[in-house]
Amino acid sequence: MSSLLYRLTAFSDVPSGGNPAGVWIGDELPKKKEMQNIAAEVGYSETAFIAPSTGEVRTIRYYSPLAEVSFCGHATIASAVMLGRLSGMGIYQLNTSVGRVPVKVDMIDGQIQAALTSVEPDHRPAPVELVNEVLERLNWSLDKMDPSIPPALAYGGAWHLVLAVGSRHTLSQLDYDFNELKSLMLREGLTTLQLVFRESNNLFHSRNPFPVGGVVEDPATGAAAAALGGYLREAKLINVPEKFLIKQGEEMGRLSLLQVEVPVQGGVVVAGTAVEITTQ
Repeated sequence: MSSLLYRLTAFSDVPSGGNPAGVWIGDELPKKKEMQNIAAEVGYSETAFIAPSTGEVRTIRYYSPLAEVSFCGHATIASAVMLGRLSGMGIYQLNTSVGRVPVKVDMIDGQIQAALTSVEPDHRPAPVELVNEVLERLNWSLDKMDPSIPPALAYGGAWHLVLAVGSRHTLSQLDYDFNELKSLMLREGLTTLQLVFRESNNLFHSRNPFPVGGVVEDPATGAAAAALGGYLREAKLINVPEKFLIKQGEEMGRLSLLQVEVPVQGGVVVAGTAVEITTQ
């Protein structure tokens, strides 16, 4: 079986920023155990596996070092940028385990940019008990929350708990017990926590604990960005159509820029760049 493994960082134009992802492209997908082993060896928060290497529609699967993930935005952006390099600009149709995700790849100002359109987003109010449990594990209090964005469970290919805080200072205070939060999130079927501060209508700051994937914090989470956009639209917390920027990874020293476009209906568009990471 012919295959190649690439390493890129998504939502950044420099290797020292963004969120690293493995991108495996081959004739057919490996067995699940082999994909899991490759993802663990790569060691990034996610590795995407794509097959076949050519064709109008390709299958894509995502693995963290610990388990398969239903959908991963940053690995999709990294994959699409690499497909653009190998096969040219255009629209790539990716069959994920949660549905079809088209990704448009363009050359903009000399940089390849990819824009994914998520599956239909969904959301529901977060139970008070769950919110209190998570806040306790984060060592945050309810009075630190932003009442204009109520806590919610949001979906854009994977489920996330959205918690909005009222200040950058609160967002900067992230310290939690890894195993305790992991157990809670596994119990609730959560992929990450989408912790956000809204600086303005067009700018959010975000941090995303990802212990279920074996990662303390994700420097860029495209699936959570799509989920947030869908939640804000359906809860009528923004006027649509709308565009906004999410800055993530700032406290980690890996700034990521996620461009989010929320249409009147349908999937949410999340766009960004990706660059290859050279290994020695």
